[in-house]
Amino acid sequence: MEKFEKVTGIAAPIPLVNIDTDMIIPKGFLKTIKRTGLGVHAFDEMRYDRQGNENPDFVLNKPQYREAQILVVGDNFGCGSSREHAPWALADFGIKVIVSTSFADIFYNNSFKNGMLPIVLPQEQVDMLMKDAEKGSNARMTVDLENQEITTSEGETIKFDVDAFKKHCLLEGLDDIGLTLEKAAAIDTFETQMHQARPWV
Repeated sequence: MEKFEKVTGIAAPIPLVNIDTDMIIPKGFLKTIKRTGLGVHAFDEMRYDRQGNENPDFVLNKPQYREAQILVVGDNFGCGSSREHAPWALADFGIKVIVSTSFADIFYNNSFKNGMLPIVLPQEQVDMLMKDAEKGSNARMTVDLENQEITTSEGETIKFDVDAFKKHCLLEGLDDIGLTLEKAAAIDTFETQMHQARPWV
């Protein structure tokens, strides 16, 4: 997993509430166990019509938001089923940060494990960021994880909270496997001692 430090980029506004994981990545794309290749299908039913043509009204199809790295979204984002393909799809699309008033717990935790930063803010601050995002590609936000700050295109700063352990994992680029490998020396020592003490095992 790549280290997350600071993101400066375009923020796309999606003011819908209760966007569930099926809206993020429909069930027809859950056959793969690869984390890559799902970005093209993120928000598939909103991005494309039944013939597979792009819907020009959907925000991520608009020229000014095609390179968005930040999403500012409505309440209760990522609800529904617990499919990890949802954060896989968003991460593969290029999303690094998602800002909302609330997230479904499983989606929230899965986001951190896939290198994305979900930020919970009060409605008033989300509304302010939504308006900033509506300005398009000329309005770039900066999200600084180390200092836990969002800076708007107008230079206003918003502080956010994040769990210290999850912050550490993002800053160091550690997923569950990476965390385990940090203990590789201790694991090797334990296995050697166990083999000596119980060679029959």
